[in-house]
Amino acid sequence: MNPSSPPRSRQIPVIVLAGFLGSGKTTLLNHLLLHRAGNRIGVIVNDFGSIEIDAMTVSGQVGSTVSLGGGCLCCAVDVSELDAYLETLTRPAARLDVIVIEASGLAEPQELVRMLLASDNPHIVYGGLVEVVDAAEFTATRVRHPEIDRHLAVADLVVLNKTDRAGDAGLLRIREAVAATGSTAAVVPAAYGRIDPELLFDPALRPDSEEKARQLTFEDLYLEERAADAGEEHGDHPHAAYESIEFTSDVPMSPRRLMGFLDSRPEGLYRIKGFVDFGAGDADNRYALHAVGRFLRFAPQPWTRGEPRLTRLVLIGSGIDAGALRKELADCRETAPAQGETAPDTAQDAAHERSMWGVLRYVRQPGDDA
Repeated sequence: MNPSSPPRSRQIPVIVLAGFLGSGKTTLLNHLLLHRAGNRIGVIVNDFGSIEIDAMTVSGQVGSTVSLGGGCLCCAVDVSELDAYLETLTRPAARLDVIVIEASGLAEPQELVRMLLASDNPHIVYGGLVEVVDAAEFTATRVRHPEIDRHLAVADLVVLNKTDRAGDAGLLRIREAVAATGSTAAVVPAAYGRIDPELLFDPALRPDSEEKARQLTFEDLYLEERAADAGEEHGDHPHAAYESIEFTSDVPMSPRRLMGFLDSRPEGLYRIKGFVDFGAGDADNRYALHAVGRFLRFAPQPWTRGEPRLTRLVLIGSGIDAGALRKELADCRETAPAQGETAPDTAQDAAHERSMWGVLRYVRQPGDDA
């Protein structure tokens, strides 16, 4: 197993893509559709009438469910319809890997996030709020829409788009403005919406033949033509200024120490994914870890026979200290009891159970309102 690509959860990450009119949301979305890393992407467009979605103009349909040959499914919906469309898109027949909700340029993204976190749909998991900012027009946008500070404060990832037109001094002012909102989000620069898809989702884990076997469609040609017009080479995957860190341990992790690390994770650390071995804390299960921004979720999964009992994590962020993070994680490992230090089995069992309380708070139970 490649530690940088842990087995995927059955839950589909749902990403909210927000930003004011003209910030470049649609350009970024089309870039993701062009460089989708083999994923089948579902796109939900909120308040479709107020914005233009190039990916949907190919079909000539508006306000309905549209199947695209590029492995995408686009829907134009109102917020009140969101749960119904999520139910449709998460059916096994849709075979989607990721769902992206493009919010209206005048929408309150917090409302979409709240609906996702409160959803009873067991097949989805929150994938983060991505706020796209027009770096060249940030000051003017802030005057027209002072609520942008509120949006930045709750974002998990801030994309500074159109940085080719902003200049270094302008970008520094924007970063300072983002920090002043109290945001702990990762901030990445971009031009023409070109960010690496790995920031948002993992490469699809399916046989290559499954993607290559299908017939080339008009939509595929349309998207390739758009890429050529934008000066992109087919297969080119631009990288934003972010870093990916791997951590592996054959020593079980201390639940208390790891929760201390997760509760105080630094600014700029956008995603954490992988599996954790809590040793005697729960000897029967490994714990799938999914964190995006300040959102955190654990899911216990039984160990399979013969599987090596390891903790394998990948951390993704911008402006993070890789060496410091690895050291902090290493310090989260369990330490052996002092020589001669023993305790009755019942006391040990109780101590192990108590140590897992912090972890179990983030295991979703049926009927929970996240």
